[in-house]
Amino acid sequence: MTTARITLASTTRPKTARGRRRQSDGSRVLPYIFLGILIVYFLIPIWWLFVASTKDVTGLFQGTSGALWFDKNFALGSNLADLFTYNDGIYLRWLGNSVFYSLTAGVGATILSVLAGYGFAKFRFFGRRFFFAVLLGSVMVPLTALVIPDFILLSDLNLTDTIWAVILPSLLNPFGVYLMQVYIKDAVPEELLEAARIDGAGEFRTFIQVAFPLMRPAFVTVLLLSIVGTWNNYFLPLAMLQNTQLYPITVGIGLWEGQASANNGGGHSLWGLIIVGALVSIIPLIIAFLSLQKYWQGGLSIGAVK
Repeated sequence: MTTARITLASTTRPKTARGRRRQSDGSRVLPYIFLGILIVYFLIPIWWLFVASTKDVTGLFQGTSGALWFDKNFALGSNLADLFTYNDGIYLRWLGNSVFYSLTAGVGATILSVLAGYGFAKFRFFGRRFFFAVLLGSVMVPLTALVIPDFILLSDLNLTDTIWAVILPSLLNPFGVYLMQVYIKDAVPEELLEAARIDGAGEFRTFIQVAFPLMRPAFVTVLLLSIVGTWNNYFLPLAMLQNTQLYPITVGIGLWEGQASANNGGGHSLWGLIIVGALVSIIPLIIAFLSLQKYWQGGLSIGAVK
């Protein structure tokens, strides 16, 4: 009887372990399948944009290869040449404007967010809770709702139709301030700041050498959000600017879209330029993400032992 029990136990335990292993393998596969579906879902529009950019006007509107596959005539090079030479190269001007607006407003908004977030997180001053409540309330306000008041204010200052009409409103980033405040409150220990002050470091040196290295992941995150937000902003420059030479890419492509829609008989070439221009417009954002992502995890412990 004892031998039979041992044999029975030895034959049933592996089956139970094997069943658990199969169950665990199944539970591991399902998340990967779900993530794979999401990846395909988000990559299809980018793939369509790239494929459409390689087609000429005939292949784009009358091609038989389908929307998600290449035409027999690969015209990406000629499309790019037409894009950069159309209307005396106005697209390159718009591209440079977008880079300038995004870098200037993005860096400026990030610096203000870091300073304001550090002040809210590490200093006690009169009205701190009230001002932070106002900040949280401003996060809930859509940016498009502030365009008309900004336009009235800047028109009184004679700043409309200038680069400052785009840069100055973009410097305010309430969500970036809130994000920095939340991150700094937990990521920058008070003990490190007090140790630096005891060693004789001033507030500015303490901020630069002790606190800022610990903020690097949040700093890069706010920087990317600010750059992307300014790059994709459409309504603000549309309301503020009248000179086409000052347009960013978003407003410039919107201008072409309006012209193509109005010119039903001869707007096919413009639609081709719009598609290729949209493809080129996402390349700087991809470069920004790939070049800055390594800093997201960096700096979490730099300076903690100093």
